[in-house]
Amino acid sequence: QVQLVESGGGLVQPGGSLRLSCAASASIFNVYTMGWYRQAPGKQRELVAIITSGAITNYAGSVKGRFTISRDNAKNIVYLQMNSLKHEDTAVYYCNADIDQWGRLVEYWGQGTQVTVSS
Repeated sequence: QVQLVESGGGLVQPGGSLRLSCAASASIFNVYTMGWYRQAPGKQRELVAIITSGAITNYAGSVKGRFTISRDNAKNIVYLQMNSLKHEDTAVYYCNADIDQWGRLVEYWGQGTQVTVSS
């Protein structure tokens, strides 16, 4: 069973920074695209950023220039460096990964980590 374990959320003031991490326990499988999504209260889950195994990235317009996604392929870890945080970045952040399990691509989600931006 593959698990995605997130860490790094918390409370930060506007303009501050946080770094999220997500480790996939998938050492025997190939991990393809990994990413971060978020869901604010009363809103739908939305894409924040994704990164392919070849390090091609894509960002939501609202975070471009402030957030940076990266990954360590050897350890199956994806990071999200969040700078210049705003009130509207407050949400539960979820890690996502597409993992090849015996020739079948399976999507996995983490349990979510709360990010609160408040003064």
